[in-house]
This record gives sequence, structure tokens and C-alpha cells, in this order.
Amino acid sequence: MPTPVDITALQSVSTAEAAAWHRIVAASMAHDLPAVPTPDPAQIHAQLTQPPLGSRRLTWLATTADGVPLGVAALRLFTSPGQDHLSELELHVDPAHRRLGAGSLLLSAAVAACRTENRRSLIAAAAPGSPGEAFSQQRGFRPALTLDHLLLRLDEPSDPGLPRITGTAPSGYRPAHWTGTVPDALADAFASAKNAMNDMPVGDLDYGSITWNADRVRAMAKVIADRGDTLLTTAAVHDDGTMAGYTEILLPQGRGPRAQQYDTAVVPAHRGHGLGLWIKAAMVRRLRAGHPDVVEIETDNADDNVHMLAVNHQLGFRSYRRTREFQLELPTT
Repeated sequence: MPTPVDITALQSVSTAEAAAWHRIVAASMAHDLPAVPTPDPAQIHAQLTQPPLGSRRLTWLATTADGVPLGVAALRLFTSPGQDHLSELELHVDPAHRRLGAGSLLLSAAVAACRTENRRSLIAAAAPGSPGEAFSQQRGFRPALTLDHLLLRLDEPSDPGLPRITGTAPSGYRPAHWTGTVPDALADAFASAKNAMNDMPVGDLDYGSITWNADRVRAMAKVIADRGDTLLTTAAVHDDGTMAGYTEILLPQGRGPRAQQYDTAVVPAHRGHGLGLWIKAAMVRRLRAGHPDVVEIETDNADDNVHMLAVNHQLGFRSYRRTREFQLELPTT
């Protein structure tokens, strides 16, 4: 007889539930994404218990009738104007307990919540050729964006064939560096520069747009700090006081060897001066000098983001895996 599966909506995530969540995610990623480091238990606990920026999270746990954890699902419901049509799903089923219907039941719970919340778009990610890709396509998701994931090893000598990237800022610009919350004197300029991310390539995703202001950039830094991570930012400031571009790196709590690239953007009026390459190179030097425990950076780019891919390759990043973003269109009332 088929094993009965129970789906429980978690109103708040207990320590025991977070530990079960971590075990399922670790098993799922080891099976489907063996090259990707698994978040540690503290990271999972923080992700489940700390509120995300500009959104709220719904979570479900799939178990057998006698309480054995089988799978998990987290649905992020975006709430900011410009993205309040959007939802994002992360779903994992323990490989030892697949083919029991847990994934389908978790997805049904998430889709029902999307309809209740009047969301027209649900996005989810899976590796090409993975069980997650097949699962998504069988349930009506369509591929909307392909991401190229790249790694830069900081503990290896630079490729001698790469052009030397000077540490001196381009004429008319000066560097700015901070950790955590942006300094008050730069907050408005930084928020204005963050809005340059709205023209990044997103394929066919119904992603919407975000409007940044000083309060929002401060709130973003607080969310990251509250979950135990560290955000490093390096920027280029023009002589007139405007921020021309910036790059962000996330150091996960526990200081594992891999840092995560967050945003990199150059304001349209300042493009064409090599600022993207310069600020990313400045961040690499900052990591090498101040964070020797970090040995690699992971970034991802849309496969049609030709300019940023070229910048990353020039810095020495190399492709190591790909991800597809899938989208499910939902009827709205």
C-alpha cells in the first residue's frame, strides 16, 4: 500500500523542525547538487526564523503518518510594490523517500497559497537534467531563464594571461568600502545606484521591479545581520557625489570557504568606463587582504548577460554549473 503522507503548515519553526529541515535539504542537495556546499544547521535555522526583506514566508513539512520527515517547502510571497504579484518556491524531498507523493502534495499546498494570495507568478529553480527539472516541467512550469554559475578561486595565482587590473580608480571616481549598513552619508546615493539592478536581464521571468530608498537599503543590511551573515560592499563614487556602481559580497555565518556574490551594478550614466571590472577587482583584493579564510566566490549571471559574464571571465571566474529558473503562471481573481 502507498505510504500515507501528511502535510503540515508550520506556523513557527521549532528547533526540532529546523533540524529536520536541514537534514532533508542536506540529503536533497547531496543527491541533486553534489558540487554545491550545503547550508549548515545555523544558516537553515536563521533562514526559517528571520523575516526576509520585502516579503513573507510560508513553510510546510511533509511527514509519514508516524512523523518521519519526508520533504519541505518554503514559499516566499513578495510584498513590495512592483513585485506583489510574485512568489518563489524552494522544495526538497529526501531522496530516500521520493516517489511517495510528498513533492506533489507540497507543491499543491504552495499553489493553493499562491491563489489565496492572488499571485500570478510562481518561480522555482532546478539544475538542468535534475529530478527537480523533470518535476517542474511535468507540473506545468515553463523554463524562463538560464543562469550560469561561476567560481573564482582566491587561493590560486591569477592567470598570467589576464590583463592587469589596476588598483587605482578610474579618473573622476573614488572608492568607498563598508561592512553591513551603508554609512548615512552614502545611503541616498547607494539607494539610487541599487535601482540600476532593475535593468538586469531576467529572461522571460515575470520578475517585476523594486524601488530602493535609504530606508530599504538599511533594512536589507539588518535582515542579513539578523540571520548572522556579513555583507561587504565596495562602490565607486563620482566626484559629483553620485554613486556610479557597487558590488556586494555575502559572507555566510560560520565563515565557510565560499563567499556569495550579491548585486553588482553600474548606473547607466556611468557605463563604458570599466567601472564594473574595477569595483569587482577591488572587492577581490579586499577579500584576499581581510578575509583569508574565504577561498572562493560564487556568482551567477543570466546566460544572455554578455557584459557581466565577460567581466567575470576577465577576473578569472570559471563556469562550473547551470541552473534553470522555471515559472508557473497562475490564474488571478
